[in-house]
Amino acid sequence: MTVMTGAKRGAVAGLEAREAVEPGPPAKASRRQFTAAYKLAVLEEIDQLEGPPGAVGEVLRREGLYSSHLVDWRRQRLAGTLVGLSSRRGRPPQDPLLREVGRLRHENTRLKDRLAKAERVIDVQGKVSALLHDLARGSAEGSRPS
Repeated sequence: MTVMTGAKRGAVAGLEAREAVEPGPPAKASRRQFTAAYKLAVLEEIDQLEGPPGAVGEVLRREGLYSSHLVDWRRQRLAGTLVGLSSRRGRPPQDPLLREVGRLRHENTRLKDRLAKAERVIDVQGKVSALLHDLARGSAEGSRPS
């Protein structure tokens, strides 16, 4: 039998409690993304602060931000890139008219292909009909007594 001291018992109990609370793998952390409007609003609020020292820290704690955020956002505002961040990243949305034109061109190509196939079928059917007609006429002439 093993004798546990109070510190070990507390550590084991804490470990068991943690395992009971967190049964699965930890959730994947995601990076926070701030809109340009939010950044500008926070910078504006901090720029207008006239209070005791620590007022900026109070705003940062309330918003869950770090001072490095302010440094980066001030640089972006100074460079004029903060306004450009309001647009979404990635491929710009396509004009609905261009999308419709592309869809119609695709449909037009598809219908042209179907028409060409139908014309080939009709041509083959005409040739088969003519061949059967010639065979029927030839067999009718061959079966007549001379």
